[in-house]
Amino acid sequence: MPIEYRKRLRGLTALLAALALLPACGTDADDGSSGKTPTRRTPTTTTPMAASTTTAVATSPTAQAPRTEKWIDLEVGECLADPPPTDPSVVTVAIVDCATPHAAEVYLRAATAVNTAIADVADRKCEVGFSQYTGRPVDGSPFTVTYLIDSHQNRTSSNPDPSTVICLLQAANGQPLTESARR
Repeated sequence: MPIEYRKRLRGLTALLAALALLPACGTDADDGSSGKTPTRRTPTTTTPMAASTTTAVATSPTAQAPRTEKWIDLEVGECLADPPPTDPSVVTVAIVDCATPHAAEVYLRAATAVNTAIADVADRKCEVGFSQYTGRPVDGSPFTVTYLIDSHQNRTSSNPDPSTVICLLQAANGQPLTESARR
C-alpha cells in the first residue's frame, strides 16, 4: 500500500473518530447560579466525502408542470389543460396530470377511413369508447364528448384506415375536471 494512501486513510479514520466524539462537546452546562436556562448548541461539522449520502426528493405528480405535445400524438388517459383546439392552425396542446384541474381527457383513439371520418362515424366510435373507458353511457353522465380527427391525407388503398378519431370527454357544466374519468 503506498505511503500517501496510508496517510489519507489514517487522516480519514481520525476525522471520523473526532466526529463521533463531537456531540459530547456540544452542550453548555449551567450550574443554575446564573439564572439562565441551559442551552444546547448544535455543533457545526463537515462530513468527509466517503461518509456523505444523497437524498432524493420525490416530487408529487400534481406538482409537474404542463408539457406541450402535438394534438395528433395524444394518447388515451392524457389530460389537456385547456379545451381541445377548434382552430386548425393550433398544432400543440398542454398536457397536465389528471389529478390536477384540467379541461378534457382523451379516452379513445380509433382508426377510420378518410371518407368515413365524418360526424356520425366519429360520434358512434366515441360513444362506444366512452362506455368502455368510464363504465357508463354518455347519456345521463356528467360529461360531454368531443373529438379531433387527424386525417393523414393518404387516400391510397395501401392504408385503408389513414385517419384517427381522437375522442375527448369534458365536464358537461364547463367546470374543470379534477380526476380521471377512467373506471
